[in-house]
Amino acid sequence: MKNSIVLFTSDRGITPAAAAKAAEDAGFYGFYVPEHSHIPTSRDSNHPGTGGEIPDDRYLRILDPWISLATAAAVTSKIRLGTAVALPMEHDPITLAKTLATLDHLSGGRLTLGVGFGWNVEELEDHGVPGNKRRTVLREYLELMRELWTNEVASYEGEFATLKPSWAWPKPTQPEIPVLVGAGGTEKNFNWIARSASGWITTPIETDIEE
Repeated sequence: MKNSIVLFTSDRGITPAAAAKAAEDAGFYGFYVPEHSHIPTSRDSNHPGTGGEIPDDRYLRILDPWISLATAAAVTSKIRLGTAVALPMEHDPITLAKTLATLDHLSGGRLTLGVGFGWNVEELEDHGVPGNKRRTVLREYLELMRELWTNEVASYEGEFATLKPSWAWPKPTQPEIPVLVGAGGTEKNFNWIARSASGWITTPIETDIEE
């Protein structure tokens, strides 16, 4: 069994670099961080874990995942580095493809891209993503990024993403950056994963540890 750590990075507490180094030294297989650009103060979306409000203020203070993982890559050599989960729909996919390819290149091929559909619909809408189209946007963005990662001349035409024939380097060090989807275990989600991803991240269950 390979065990990994998911850390809600924050502007308080341990840094991602220090946490990743400690995890690697302890023998963990992977180090993962989440992503939220912001949390709207007023929203109708319910948190998937509580069914209502977010459990605490950790969601308000999350660090940028790509910078966090870059600092972790600089002080580690073996542990896999990834997101659990990121929201590619909140980014320009051409720029994000470059960021992820660079991170994989500089880390020696250790990147895993964990993505989610985005439970916080209002957050996505602030990025111009229609809530009822977020699965389509995610699929198209992943397809476009794979085009850039694998082809010398890449192009793409979709409803929400377009790329004219273009060159882009670096390419990822790995033959394929693994894409895992964090979502509930439903038939609809599994069908989406089978079509567009490499694997599944189960929905975590939190348990308090007594000191």
